Amino acid sequence: MDIKQQEQFLFLTASKDKWRSLGVKRRAGILTPLFSIYSKNSVGIGDFSDLKLLIDFSKKTGNSILQLLPMNEVGGTYCPYDSISSFALEPMYLSLNNINFSADALHRRDLASGGKNKKIVSMRVNNLKKKYPLSSGQVNYQIKQAKLDLLWEIFFDDGTVKEKDLDKFIEENNYWLDDFTLYKVLKRYHGYKAWFDWPDEFKERDKKALEKFIINHKQEIDFEIWLQYILFKQFKAVKAYALKNKVFLKGDLPILVSKDSADVWAHRNFFKLEFASGAPPDMYAAKGQRWGMPTHNWQNIKNDNYLYLINKLKYAENFYDILRIDHVVGLFRIWSIPSNDPLENKGLNGFFDPKDESSWYEHGKDILSTIINNTSMLVCAEDLGVIPKACPEALKELGVCGNDVSRWAKDWVYKHDFLNPDEYRFLSVSMLSTHDTTNFCAWWKYEAGTVDEGLFIRKCIDRGINFESVKYKLFDFKRSHHGRLRWLDEINSIDILLWNLGKPKSEVEDFIELYQNSYREKENLWRHLEIQGKMQEEATRELIERMMNFILKSNSIFSIQLLIDWLYLENIFKEDCYGYRINTPGTVNQNNWSITLPLSLEELIDSPISKKIKELINLSNRL
Repeated sequence: MDIKQQEQFLFLTASKDKWRSLGVKRRAGILTPLFSIYSKNSVGIGDFSDLKLLIDFSKKTGNSILQLLPMNEVGGTYCPYDSISSFALEPMYLSLNNINFSADALHRRDLASGGKNKKIVSMRVNNLKKKYPLSSGQVNYQIKQAKLDLLWEIFFDDGTVKEKDLDKFIEENNYWLDDFTLYKVLKRYHGYKAWFDWPDEFKERDKKALEKFIINHKQEIDFEIWLQYILFKQFKAVKAYALKNKVFLKGDLPILVSKDSADVWAHRNFFKLEFASGAPPDMYAAKGQRWGMPTHNWQNIKNDNYLYLINKLKYAENFYDILRIDHVVGLFRIWSIPSNDPLENKGLNGFFDPKDESSWYEHGKDILSTIINNTSMLVCAEDLGVIPKACPEALKELGVCGNDVSRWAKDWVYKHDFLNPDEYRFLSVSMLSTHDTTNFCAWWKYEAGTVDEGLFIRKCIDRGINFESVKYKLFDFKRSHHGRLRWLDEINSIDILLWNLGKPKSEVEDFIELYQNSYREKENLWRHLEIQGKMQEEATRELIERMMNFILKSNSIFSIQLLIDWLYLENIFKEDCYGYRINTPGTVNQNNWSITLPLSLEELIDSPISKKIKELINLSNRL
């Protein structure tokens, strides 16, 4: 179908009003977490004012979508997908610079003492910038408490300032704001312990105990309300700036929330606390994954007329034009692991909930329909991983874009080869990489043409194959890195694979599938890109440019790339490409959710890369 026919199809779906509003047009976009970018004015971490510079960069390069990771307040792991609220914004991102003095409560308080405090605050801000430099390549998350300490002093310096629109903000957000701010103060009062470790009267939300606590801690609660109010105003201003510059903001709505969150504390009946969410084993995670967040009790949420879900959408509309539903397959069925299962088992001992596969289609479609019918945002979905047929069928019927990631966009059954650009789904967002994967250059260098070592070992154990006796017969360990096994070139047929495994074909069909979809993977993609000369082991500038051209020309209605992948078009990164990774799923370490770019936004805007990106987007006929 051409774009006119696709438009006619989309205008018959449940998402028709959103598509009419946005326009059925081929668009290009940038994806980055806010913590990865910074300007010369940033104080220890990227903030809302920096997003305006990123919008300028998007406009200059011809990108009309700017996609962010979740902006909700995070917990101790700083993972944006394990937030302590699915409503409240992260206070680290509050901008201490370039605030409208006449309208913003932050500086109205600051100026209340005749300007004396303005100089003090300015000095404190400069000290924070020196103490928490952004040139190290990683965020120092101690900046969060440092910024909060400063904001705390500003807030209490001149008592309470009453604002008309503050009252309106409180009234319009009463569904979540009271519970969240009380949760924050209670958590600080109890030494930052999780709510389920609080004394019973607070853990079980005893009405009299909470009323007494609120009276005794009113100023602290007011501070938390004020923080969210300032964050709300700053983020809304970013959206207005984006629309003025014809850039659409795409948000990210995690379907899960931390067990230690205001949501779970306030609405315990909406969650199954006896289970932890995760993902089943696959070719990239031998034991699967255990994320730890509780799964939802969708029946109880539905019995409450989906108010919890609808209010999430209502608040997100203030900031976004497009909304990505993270792990959308979890709305159809989610991998549930008993909470008491040993952590080392990861996702091995989980099961799908609901258990009845015949119910998955209606279950997911009902929730997705509720989302679409209760928001003005265009809904997109992350449909990666092990996907049952019910999920893509429902997405297409409802007019919802999925994700087509180039390294997985293949004919997995017959040709075992990459899709051509015109074979990508029209109703999709095409991408080279995601925040959960290596960037394209690192994938090419270390992962293309490989299998996961842990997965291969586990399969050997299951089939009675001695891995130690076959590994050097099958794999080239000089080209195997980071837990990935690269096939020897001479394993060039299924018969040779079977001979070395010492098993008949009928017993090792899954080994054959692994082999078919990974052997000579790099050579196959090199051929698709029609690059002359011998295949190179490391990503050359020509390879990166050809790959960008390939993905931008895909049939997908949207093509959104990690900012990191875009930057490999120039010689910007000096370290090994494997280190430039946002997150490694299933792990908790200081490298996750902390990477910062090696140049400021001002330098990025002035870089020659802007012209190169725009040229590629223009060639692809995208906006």
